[in-house]
Amino acid sequence: MRRVTLFINGTSKNGKVVAVYGTLSDLLSVASNKLGIKACSLYNGKGGLIDDIALIRDDDVLYVSEGDPFIGPQDEAKVRADLHGAHTDWLTLNIGGRLFTTTRSTLVSKEPESMLAHMFREKDVWGNKQDEHGAYLIDRSPEYFEPILNYLRHGQLIINEGINIRGVLEEARFFGIEQLAEQLEAAIKNSQPPEDHSPISRKELVRFLLATPTKSELRCQGLNFSGADLSRLDLRYINFKMANLSRCNLTHANLCCSNLERADLSGANLDGANLQGVKMLCTNAEGASLKGCNFEEPSGLKANLEGANLKGVDMEGSQMTGVNLRVATLKNAKLKNCNLRGATLAGTDLENCDLSGCDLQEANLRGSNVKGAIFEEMLTPLHMSQSSSSPILPQLPISLYLSAAQGQKQAFKELCMSPEYSQSTEDHRIREAACLMHRNMAVKTLSVWLLLVGTLVPQHCCQHWSYGLSPGGKRELDSLSQTLGNVVEEFPRVDSPCSVLGGAEESPFAGIYRMKGFLDSITDRGNGHRTYKK
Repeated sequence: MRRVTLFINGTSKNGKVVAVYGTLSDLLSVASNKLGIKACSLYNGKGGLIDDIALIRDDDVLYVSEGDPFIGPQDEAKVRADLHGAHTDWLTLNIGGRLFTTTRSTLVSKEPESMLAHMFREKDVWGNKQDEHGAYLIDRSPEYFEPILNYLRHGQLIINEGINIRGVLEEARFFGIEQLAEQLEAAIKNSQPPEDHSPISRKELVRFLLATPTKSELRCQGLNFSGADLSRLDLRYINFKMANLSRCNLTHANLCCSNLERADLSGANLDGANLQGVKMLCTNAEGASLKGCNFEEPSGLKANLEGANLKGVDMEGSQMTGVNLRVATLKNAKLKNCNLRGATLAGTDLENCDLSGCDLQEANLRGSNVKGAIFEEMLTPLHMSQSSSSPILPQLPISLYLSAAQGQKQAFKELCMSPEYSQSTEDHRIREAACLMHRNMAVKTLSVWLLLVGTLVPQHCCQHWSYGLSPGGKRELDSLSQTLGNVVEEFPRVDSPCSVLGGAEESPFAGIYRMKGFLDSITDRGNGHRTYKK
């Protein structure tokens, strides 16, 4: 029985000794089992192909192949030496005109999937261009390539001072060195200073003010001044739009013509501040203190606080002539002794607002919510501003009505001859009717006159009798409601028309009975302004 030693093609290690029997196919099957490969052919030590089992001699050394050509053990050693030499031979790179000398293994081993590894793994595979000295030409920045080459040499990221780390990152991405790119991105992120959300101090703002020319606009939009002490500073014409000024100390600061639109002034102290011509549209000043502030601009430029949130603010003693507070919220605010002459308060929420001692002459309060508001010690009677297009009752102080009701004929005569009654034909009829009753004026005749005036007013536009009345006058009018009702009861029902008053459809006394129901309905002011329809 013959024995042979089997090796895998190209190796001289881990051989197997097997017995030769049967056919060549039987020997290949045994070789497959012993060597763990799919044996297809056998070679002798000199590379000869064995195709007949009879050619095999005892103690032969055979090489088993899976179909590839014969490779002897000496050829394998030579290939290894060639490969090792290829990775350890020296190369010169010309990077942007600067020469770098390194080994092939340095460019290949650390990052085997990078562009540099593919370029220099095998000689001239990429057809790299070389200069006259044999250096490989690469058109990249030498300043940023040096840290990359050092990383490939020893695996450490070292960047000399003065080199932009972002430039190194771009080179690493270009050459496809992914691990280095990740390290660079992390280093850039860590080198950035943390975001500073701390408020700007008084010292910093003063430095900004001193560095800015007087005629230049200082933009402070969206900046955080929370809790800063900005008292007595000249902040004129500065743009504080959407800035955070909550809990700031702005006492006696000059904010003339500043833009505080949508700024946060909640809890801030602006006592004695100059706010002439300030823009505070939709500003949040809830809980702020604005005692003794000056909003009045002599040149006529009015402060604009439209839509501002002024809940619970303390504006006692402020000068607010002509200020625009349209649709602002002044719930629970303190406006004692404020000068609101000519101010626009249309649609303003004045619920539980203290307006004691305020001057509201010519102020526009149309549509405002005055539920629970305090109007004690008013300097002038309260007048609701009306549209000139609506035919309504004349707006006169309650003092004139009460003086006439008490028999003061001269005051009532002035009432009848006032310009408000001479603007239309119907007003002229009212004046004639009132003057006819002038001689024997008393409480009852005054009541009749008031009812007759009501009959001539178009039925679709009758308005609440509290218009034009101060809170004290409204209480006095409430006390007269019973008197007016008693007066009406004493008049008989007459059906003949009154030609003087133009009552062609119904008699004046029928109109009186109609107006009596109207008075009974309007004395209850719980639902605010009411419109009466016949």
